[in-house]
Amino acid sequence: MPIYEYTAVDSSKACEYCRKVFEHLAAVKQEPLKTCPQCGSPVKRVISAPNVGGSKSGLDDRAKSAGFHKLKKIGKGEYEKQY
Repeated sequence: MPIYEYTAVDSSKACEYCRKVFEHLAAVKQEPLKTCPQCGSPVKRVISAPNVGGSKSGLDDRAKSAGFHKLKKIGKGEYEKQY
């Protein structure tokens, strides 16, 4: 089940919970939330970046085999190659 993010439509009429972005676990076929589960204020779903899984998906290995490498920031404007 995906995790959806919501925030209050009008932060002046919202509780502390929905003034900030909050997460809600729901089935894909489930209707989106229309109100805050704590105070009942209207909420809207926020578009957020998906989690692509990092090295578990094998992207790091494929990138290394294609000749790419990672850089680690070591100072202001300074980077070093990671092996």
